[in-house]
Amino acid sequence: MSGIEFDVVVVGGGPSGATAAADLARMGHSVMLLDRAGRIKPCGGAVPPRLMEEFAIPDSLLVARARSARMVAPSDRAVDMPVGEIGYVGMVDRDVFDEWLRNRAAQVGAERRTGTFERIDRDGAEGAVVVYRENRGGPEHRVRARLVIGADGARSGVARDSIPNSENVKCVFAYHEIIKSPPANDQGYDPARCDVIYQGRVSPDFYGWVFPHGETASIGVGSANKGFSLRGSVATMRQEMGLAHCETVRSEGAPIPLKPLKRWDNGRDVLVSGDAAGVVAPASGEGIYYAMTCGRHAANAAHQFLLTGKPSALKAARRTFMREHGRVFLILGIMQYFWYSSDKRRERFVAMCADPDVQKLTWQAYMNKKLVRADPMAHLRIFLKDTAHLLGLRAAHP
Repeated sequence: MSGIEFDVVVVGGGPSGATAAADLARMGHSVMLLDRAGRIKPCGGAVPPRLMEEFAIPDSLLVARARSARMVAPSDRAVDMPVGEIGYVGMVDRDVFDEWLRNRAAQVGAERRTGTFERIDRDGAEGAVVVYRENRGGPEHRVRARLVIGADGARSGVARDSIPNSENVKCVFAYHEIIKSPPANDQGYDPARCDVIYQGRVSPDFYGWVFPHGETASIGVGSANKGFSLRGSVATMRQEMGLAHCETVRSEGAPIPLKPLKRWDNGRDVLVSGDAAGVVAPASGEGIYYAMTCGRHAANAAHQFLLTGKPSALKAARRTFMREHGRVFLILGIMQYFWYSSDKRRERFVAMCADPDVQKLTWQAYMNKKLVRADPMAHLRIFLKDTAHLLGLRAAHP
């Protein structure tokens, strides 16, 4: 094989890969989108209104609109954070949502293929050769492209093949169960509220969640502690919230990266995006919006690379993303490192969430996907209160 078959092969059809494939196809490039059959990532499924607008997502894909979040402390103290008038937390089912994105990419010109990535081969000719199998143990298929975009998740095979030290990115392992939702109950389940459980017994270094999906719900937990039983933790949450009897629709587990890679390209013809690039927000674990934004930046950088033939154009993907979101990721990383380190600190963290200033700025930042600077006095008040909590001058229970 010597001829280029596609301008770009995108490996991975989640939100990031499907977005990159669709954008590149709209730009007039020939694109192949390769995705594994039956792959669904464990995910709470939360999306902000900004995502719906920026990526032209129809409201019909929302399975629920959460109007509040409940933060649960180690003492079982619960702090409700109503969204108020500024928006909502949209909920999607990744099974349906991801497939819709892949179909949209195909509708605008990307060629979909189902298979598992094996490796990238090189033979001295132009481009990179993507090797994949349609079925486990089946024959290898080979396709040549000018550029490969790896959007194949944390522990990306594309990144491992082409980008040094990519396998060293820190991850938590996430596991969730999708259940058929019951009505609201007196044990704590509310189909209009997202629950986030900050308890060491639920997760020693992250958190557990119960997110409504309309007719279903996602109950999950994350932890980097390899000896911690994620399944056992989910079973405990289900029991305590009166959800143990609910039918389990499916379950999934996968690693979730906690820090963007220092390099997203190989300086030649490979670029990574989404979880493969490490763009899951620390502390919150939010990934869908950032994955799709990353996919769009990857597509723009790929477009320039294809026009100019200059590999340096690929660096724009990381540079642009980090300019927009790097500060938020840094602050969330510091928050996770400090506040999730012990139940005493988790208790204080949940206590802070009861503050109206914290709630207001938290929701504004979530909706707008940037740090809010419009209310300097609110920031000052939060700084003073945070300092009091850090120094132990303010009680965890008011």
